[in-house]
Formats: sequence, structure tokens, C-alpha cells
Amino acid sequence: MKYRKLGGTGLEVSNLCLGTMAFGRWIDEEASVQILDHAIDQGINFIDTANYYGKGQDADVPHGTGESEDIIGRALKGRRDQVVLATKVGIRSGFGKNDSGLSRTHILREVDKSLQRLQTDYIDLYQVHIFDPHTPLEETLRALDDLVRQGKVRYIGCSNYAAWQIAKAHAISERMNLEKFISVQPQYNLLSREIEQELLPFCASEDVGVMVYSPMARGMLSGKYKAPGDAPPESRAASGEKPLQQYFTERNYELVKKYAVLAGQYEVSLSQYALSWVLNQPAVTAAIIGASKVHHVTDAAQISDWSWTPEMLREASDVRSSTDE
Repeated sequence: MKYRKLGGTGLEVSNLCLGTMAFGRWIDEEASVQILDHAIDQGINFIDTANYYGKGQDADVPHGTGESEDIIGRALKGRRDQVVLATKVGIRSGFGKNDSGLSRTHILREVDKSLQRLQTDYIDLYQVHIFDPHTPLEETLRALDDLVRQGKVRYIGCSNYAAWQIAKAHAISERMNLEKFISVQPQYNLLSREIEQELLPFCASEDVGVMVYSPMARGMLSGKYKAPGDAPPESRAASGEKPLQQYFTERNYELVKKYAVLAGQYEVSLSQYALSWVLNQPAVTAAIIGASKVHHVTDAAQISDWSWTPEMLREASDVRSSTDE
């Protein structure tokens, strides 16, 4: 396992981050705890969750219900200090007018709920889940700064932000002497590389940590989806998960086949190849693995310290270029 500084801080995190969106949603508490225990045993010290994660995402409830945080809180009793714990705020958490967004009211209310569910008195990394165009950044940053000064939060980060949004936030923090976002959480994988245009260069320049989610394109880069309409019965696609549908294009199916050939040449699975590619991108601090089975963690840990040569990186780029011709 490799460890890296998170952004411009002195905080060291594993280059694999355990994503827990499945906890309490697709898998029960027993299975969740097994995965969490195994991740810590493998050297993963970075855990990511959100107040939104839980049964509400799949039920007839238009907001999150917090089961993931509940499960993690119970599982970490007696060993809280062994991990860097990250959670998020911003997506709807109730039916009220102020139960979503990044207003001071919502943030201050939700942080206390998260602390209670996580059974801890501090959150290592508190992230805003998505940009809120209806709340002034000054209000959001002031509320987050207050949480750091109160000791409830150690560092602040953002998720799904564009480079210009982080730059604007940093300028406000500088002017008002407030805490800065030290990290960002974007989607990034061999099939979705949009952040290479602006976000990754910005983060490398400004020393902002990058926690990548969906490094395996929501399962598309596992190789289990062979052709349009051909989804395994228990897969996300079979359950109708909408974000996954964007990957079902002719081009992506072709790319997956070619990447699978390269993976075979290096005697690793397609999932391991795709994850390792992300980990070998210079601006990436950690890749979030959304494990729903123990072997997902084992497979990821096996290649977490695999360093690619420039030639290997060129091979992957050549596959993309040849498919786009």
C-alpha cells in the first residue's frame, strides 16, 4: 500500500480509499463490517462516506437516510484514530426547505447528525457534496471554517467541483482568511477523462488533493458488460442504475475489449488494470473503491503499489487514440 499527503497538508492517506456508498444500501451491516475490517487489515486508512448514503437512495424517499454513517460509526468503535474519516454534506437529507444545499443552516445541522451517526467528536475531511449555485460561497466557507475552529472538522474538501469553482473558493478563503478546500472528489477512469482538460492541471498546480470516484466506470471496466442489453441479473445495470447507462456506447464497448487484452498481457484482471491506471496518474492522490464484496478490496490492494512505466501509459493512450480514429 502506498501513502500520500492529502493536498498541501501533512495528512497521510492510503492511495486506496474505501468508498461506502453500498453500506446499508446494497449490502447489509454484517457484509459492510467485513469489508471495512478487511480494508483496514490491508493497510487502507482512508474511508469515504456521506450523510446521503443509505436506503433512501433506492427507496421512495427523495433524500438520504444515513445508514452508511451509522454502520461505520458502530464498526469503528475503539479504533477511530486508525483511519482518516471523510464524509459529505449538501444533497437532500429531509423534506424541509432547508434540508439540502450548502447554507449555513443546513451545514451546521447536518454536521452534528453525521458526528452522532459516526460516533465520533471530529471528522477528518468534511466535503461539500456538490456545488450549490443558490448559496453564496462566502456563506458556505464561513460555516465550514467555523466547524474547523470548533474542532468538529479537521480539513474541508469539495466533490464534483469544476476547476473554476475551486479557484473562486480559494480566492474567497484567501481574502477572508478562511479554511481552504484541500481536496476534490471527481469522477475519473479510462472511459471518462474530462477532468484532464482543466481540473487535474489545476489541482497539480495548486496542490489540491484528488480523490477519484468510479475508477472502474461503475463496473463497466470490470468486463462484466459484454454488449448492449447483456447485463448480469444482479448487476447495477440490471437494477436500472441511471448513471451507469451513460457508459453503454459502442465506443466504450470497443475500448473495454482492447483494455482487457492489455490487462491479460500483464496477467491482471481488467478491473485491476483500470484501477492501477488511475493510481499512476501523477495528480491523483487516491482512488475510491466502492467495494461490495471482500475480494474487491483484496484485488485492489494487490495492485495498489504497481508502478507503471512511461511505455505502459503510452500503450493505454494509444488504445484510446486508435479507437477515436
